[in-house]
Amino acid sequence: MLAMSKWFTPTPFISNRYNKRLGFFCRADSVQAHANRGENSYGNNDKKEKVIVVGSGWAGLGAAHHLCNQGFDVTVLDGGDGLGSPDDVGIQGFWYPYQNIFSLVDELGIKPFTSWTRSAQYSGEGLEVEFPVYQELPQLPTPLGTLYHTQFLRLPLVDRLTSLPLMAAVIDFDNTDVAWKKYDSITARELFKQFGCSERLYQDVFGPLLQVGLFAPAEQCSAAATLGALYYYILAHQKHFDVVFCRGTTKEKIFEPWMESMKAKGCEILEDKMVTDFIVNEETGCIAEVVCGKETYSADAIILAVGIATLQETIKKSAALFTRDEFLKVLNLAGIDVVTVKLQLDRKVAIPNPSNACAGFDDLFGWTFFDLNVIHDEHKDDPATVLEADFYHANELLPLKDEIVIEKVMSYLSKCIKDLEGANVVDKEIGRFPKRLTHFFPGSYKYMMHGSTSYPNLFMAGDWIITRHGSWSKEKSYVTGLEAANRVVDYLEEGSFAKVIPVEEDEPHIEALRMLNRRLNEIISQVPLSNYLLH
Repeated sequence: MLAMSKWFTPTPFISNRYNKRLGFFCRADSVQAHANRGENSYGNNDKKEKVIVVGSGWAGLGAAHHLCNQGFDVTVLDGGDGLGSPDDVGIQGFWYPYQNIFSLVDELGIKPFTSWTRSAQYSGEGLEVEFPVYQELPQLPTPLGTLYHTQFLRLPLVDRLTSLPLMAAVIDFDNTDVAWKKYDSITARELFKQFGCSERLYQDVFGPLLQVGLFAPAEQCSAAATLGALYYYILAHQKHFDVVFCRGTTKEKIFEPWMESMKAKGCEILEDKMVTDFIVNEETGCIAEVVCGKETYSADAIILAVGIATLQETIKKSAALFTRDEFLKVLNLAGIDVVTVKLQLDRKVAIPNPSNACAGFDDLFGWTFFDLNVIHDEHKDDPATVLEADFYHANELLPLKDEIVIEKVMSYLSKCIKDLEGANVVDKEIGRFPKRLTHFFPGSYKYMMHGSTSYPNLFMAGDWIITRHGSWSKEKSYVTGLEAANRVVDYLEEGSFAKVIPVEEDEPHIEALRMLNRRLNEIISQVPLSNYLLH
């Protein structure tokens, strides 16, 4: 788990602008925190370097926030999907290891979150698992705490114990490039089969977790992504699966006050700006302007922080991008459809846990549902139940009429909460988001991009960008935004570096086993013909 706050390592390149080699190493103790609140090194120089950030989700706003604090002239273009994209879909949890986001929230002086929240997992057969607040329980070495404290209502102990051999793969997967290439070519289902997971453990626990964690069935998920996500959220430390939620929408509770704070510092945020091309300075090889239809925006540095589907549309239109192999490879990546359904019922129904994950109903998609009377401030005193169900890999729901979607959703919900069978829907709000989430399918790693590009002043950020930080989802998006900001600081030679909080270190026994595993791999690599057979 190599964090950027330990080593900042953008791809080296020769800059025509400064004729110097970039991509140096920067120790954590030599960078300043992103909470330096505008301190910068411009002095009395009135000219500010111009930075364009495309995308207004966690990655884009994270980059813009730090660069604005450093005194750059920052403009955020929302990318054409609306402010908050690509991270404003559905009800989203914030897990214990999201320490960079929690630090940002503290810096902004806002209190958007609930307390730590219990959650549950359902199958078509009913309640399968209840997840406690792990911080409140005795702390045990991983993975014992997760196995012991999690309440499996239907899964026998013998099936749970078949998860232990999987720790060998978890230890072997250390988030390096070698590890990703080793495991990315196989499916999660093949991984679980290879390490002896029982059929019931796979069907009732691991499969459903992947359908709501990586948003696709296990046979369509990369084993590398599976190991990375499982370790980060569940296996690294007992308390890592603890989660809080926004007490309203993420846009309302976090993005809006965040954007207002940036506007107060001079950041310009423009809506409905779909990037169509870039103008390249042929002398320097750098991008000089960002094109949005008939409008252009000059830039000294650019950060692309949009989702895969949006970037793919830009690549197809942009002569500057589709001439570069690194961008053409992105066209092989894929997004996942999402459907969100918010319902107001005609009565109050008791829902045992505010947050619930579900799978195994039609074997088509994973989904989650949330009791908004508990989570959202605006619904706490409502006389009737208000809930939201979010469906991932929802290809077959996406084209259906609202009435059919509501009928299906109420049918699914009633299988989980029996008292919902007699409830009627009095109001609804349905959102359809084609290709909105990243699909980490087997073999996808080779198509993903690094934070630096072949254009010296163009940088990338997002949850699908390769980073060695070790985080996932929103935290990864935000971290790659900070990393992109650091690359801009490096390239323009102005301002201070953002401090990226590293993921928590491995527990001692895991670190010892990983060191032993690395040594064994080194020895095996020296054996003649060790690389001859297909791995």
